[in-house]
Amino acid sequence: MDIYQIIDKVRKTGKIEKGTNEVTKAIERGTAKLVVYATDVEPKEIVQHLPLLCKEKNIPCKEVDNRQKLGIASGIHVPASSVAVIDAGDAKKDIEGLK
Repeated sequence: MDIYQIIDKVRKTGKIEKGTNEVTKAIERGTAKLVVYATDVEPKEIVQHLPLLCKEKNIPCKEVDNRQKLGIASGIHVPASSVAVIDAGDAKKDIEGLK
């Protein structure tokens, strides 16, 4: 199962936060279980801090190649630069398999 499918599954059965501001807050609060960010974000500085914050807080962080696909997997019709999984729902085992 790829990251996009996991995000889609979480969206349907759990809870996600979309957008870099919301994702950053979720990391700082310690509520994020997994952070996913797109590598095709321009400028790169928008998401550059996420892997560092995740490492600090010991939260798994994955990158995907396309923000348009990330937006679709998140259930929005616009590109998403980053997404945080707050409640894994039915995708808990899938997320554990990523680590």
